[in-house]
Amino acid sequence: MPQLNDLSRSLIALDQNSTIIAVVELSHSSWLVGGVVPGIERQPHKKLEPSPERLLALLHRWRDEAVRAGSTITRIALAFEAGRDGFWLARWLAARGVEAHVIHASSLAVSREHRRAKTDRLDTELLKRGFLGWLRGERGHCSMARVPTIAEEDAKRPNRVVISQIRQIEEARQKRLDQQHETGPHAMVRLLARIVGVGVETADMLVHEVLSRPMRDRRAVARYAGLTGSPDESGVQRREQGLARAGNARVRRGMIQLAWRFLMFQKESALTLWYRARTADRRSGTRKTMIVALARKLIIALWRFVTTGEPLEGVVLRPAT
Repeated sequence: MPQLNDLSRSLIALDQNSTIIAVVELSHSSWLVGGVVPGIERQPHKKLEPSPERLLALLHRWRDEAVRAGSTITRIALAFEAGRDGFWLARWLAARGVEAHVIHASSLAVSREHRRAKTDRLDTELLKRGFLGWLRGERGHCSMARVPTIAEEDAKRPNRVVISQIRQIEEARQKRLDQQHETGPHAMVRLLARIVGVGVETADMLVHEVLSRPMRDRRAVARYAGLTGSPDESGVQRREQGLARAGNARVRRGMIQLAWRFLMFQKESALTLWYRARTADRRSGTRKTMIVALARKLIIALWRFVTTGEPLEGVVLRPAT
């Protein structure tokens, strides 16, 4: 007795003379659509820009061609492989009268030859053969993934709610900066955000956590940021115990991340050249140790930049707004 949730084969009888069958090979830059259209001897292929509207218009055009050839179309069945695009396209098409299916990529049989030809057109033909067998109700061709509802997908990814809240906080902060851009902390945030590689979030955190506080000197800045060492000396015995844990943990983590990002966006700055010169041996241990030293130098340089206006040598700035 067939199971109601059996996704290894179609439980609907296939009338190929009244069904348009289409498969889509999805990619970032383009979608390749292959079809089997009743009344049309050729099996068309069409490359589209990634657009559901263009895809739906193509399916409707094929339907009109089939009608002009004398066929009566009662069903449009489309399939694509599960992947990075998720299930939104299947839901979008289903809401517009297209029977959309998502194929488990691992359920399609592929050649195990070491050097086999692989192109989007060949992948489309492979999808088409598997989808046709599935529509005929034959087992072993491929299996489909159940398309979840939006509520079910949201339940699996509760961080989507958090992301919307973060976006609201960021918008409120940007509005506050625009309204009070001349006051002390806000002026510092806007100044820091001009540095390429430093975002408003990082700038806001650094200003309110450390840079707007009255600090005696550079050593106090590094100590408060938790980027100083904790030496252990007794007589002639000396050893380094790593970073002291007495500083601000949030600033410490943020500065180490910023130091890695600084190397990417400020490749010609004096601090980046200093780091490269001391990690020329390319050992991972040296790079991890020196990134902390770079973070310490960077927080001191940023403190001087926003408090005294001392420029950062070789650092690229965004235009002032």
